[in-house]
Amino acid sequence: MLNYIFKEDPQAKIIMEVKTMVLATEIREGMALRIEGTIFKVIEAKVHAGSGQMQGFVSARLLNLSTGHYTERRFRTDEKVEDIELIRKPMEYIYNDGDLYYFMDPQTYEQVGVPKESLGNFAKFLKEGMKVDVEFLGDQPISVRTPKTVDLKVILTGSGVKEAQDNTMKSATLENGMEILVPQFIKEGEIIRVDVETMKYLERVVQKKG
Repeated sequence: MLNYIFKEDPQAKIIMEVKTMVLATEIREGMALRIEGTIFKVIEAKVHAGSGQMQGFVSARLLNLSTGHYTERRFRTDEKVEDIELIRKPMEYIYNDGDLYYFMDPQTYEQVGVPKESLGNFAKFLKEGMKVDVEFLGDQPISVRTPKTVDLKVILTGSGVKEAQDNTMKSATLENGMEILVPQFIKEGEIIRVDVETMKYLERVVQKKG
């Protein structure tokens, strides 16, 4: 649903601002919402049906693009929120300079800087040459399309303890420099899948033999 808000500038020219409002039940993963002036990325959204006297609601896990913090929020099923239209552009990560992470358009070689806060935990997973979709609000790059998982190579870990139980973990250093806990059977050189949000080991990736 489109709501039209008319504003008048100092030169008495009429400017039309278009806002797209959606019901909470229409909130989906990957959407960008403006709530109380702050833009959030939807990490996960789930509709909970009501029962008896309890009304239904929508629970959402959101990433604050200004602070990089994750938050949980509930919405009434009939509540409306502002949906922000983002334009996605395929780009390659090249380097970071403090709080800005730079991506390049492989076709035009145009470079843009995305604030570290808007990347959330994904900033720790970026490596040179990684292809991602950079999200723009107008001409301004504000975020990237973040995958749920990333596959990374283990470059350093212990040999493991044979007598250890299956749920016993050991430390491992990954190719991006991040250290996480992995099962005892993981060896150096293997590829593992890591959850971006929790930054925890999920599974070993079986490499196809060429």
